[in-house]
Amino acid sequence: MSIGSHQIRNNAFLAPMAGITDRPFRQLAERFGAGLVVSEMIASAALGTGNHDMVRKLGKAGSLPHVVQLAGCEGEWMRRGAEIAHDAGADIIDINFGCPSKRVTNGYAGSALMRVPDQAMALIEAVVAATPLPVTVKMRLGWDDDSLNAADMARRAVDAGVQMITVHGRTRQQFYKGAARWELVRAVVEAVNVPVVVNGDITSTEKAREALSMSGAAAVMLGRGAQGQPWVVGQIGAELAGRAPEAVPDGVELIALIQEHYEEMMLEYGIRVGVRAARKHLDWYLDALGIVLEKPVRTALLNNEEPAQVLAMIGEVYSGEWKTAA
Repeated sequence: MSIGSHQIRNNAFLAPMAGITDRPFRQLAERFGAGLVVSEMIASAALGTGNHDMVRKLGKAGSLPHVVQLAGCEGEWMRRGAEIAHDAGADIIDINFGCPSKRVTNGYAGSALMRVPDQAMALIEAVVAATPLPVTVKMRLGWDDDSLNAADMARRAVDAGVQMITVHGRTRQQFYKGAARWELVRAVVEAVNVPVVVNGDITSTEKAREALSMSGAAAVMLGRGAQGQPWVVGQIGAELAGRAPEAVPDGVELIALIQEHYEEMMLEYGIRVGVRAARKHLDWYLDALGIVLEKPVRTALLNNEEPAQVLAMIGEVYSGEWKTAA
């Protein structure tokens, strides 16, 4: 499949996740074969006023098309955000109509825009007019079960110039509860003539194939399913294409990978912020790999603010050498 002039290498993508899909994480997902990776959600107004953290999120991870996701509720800031992203090297602009967070929806952004289609379309029009880059949209099924308007929103979005639609198979009011309803994404597929990507609860190739079959979508997008296993997106992409996937890192390779991820986060954020930002990833690696630690050891690993000590502990913990509580 393609987005604008960009040919996408396979049909498994890494979803944008605030505080998670930063440059180091996207870099790893790309290395292991993800078809596409998307930046963290970037608040357009904060980006437009030069907020350091939002500018940092614009950083490109590797050689894949650089997809920058913008969120906001005002056309002027979305236009300015798109211009800044373009100047910073973005290849594709994605617009967030899907985030369920109260902090975002209370500001009438994210999935709150599913309730105000005219305003949502005005944002799309502002971004499309601001840059020649392809524009995509990520949305939910609707605000709630009484307003499943994703198909209509998608149709209008495509008429306004959007070139790909991603749909998380839940409503905003579901947040992340219950099961994603992939079958409801089919209405969006049937409503538009651009690629549709299905998202939600996809954690394996088996589930990816089921989601594609039920939805009729062209590709899958993984979010929480990639936490602690950045290689899984590429594995699914390869298997969907009938190719052998990259081997899951193990032993010394796994330790080196986790240490590299940790060090990259120190470079990305600086040590003061980086040691805290890295904790969730270290925790997810433990959970994804089924490593159970005594509580004092887990606390010593996750709460340590000395990078050299954490790097040494990673070598011990993930090799199974850690025998006693810290």
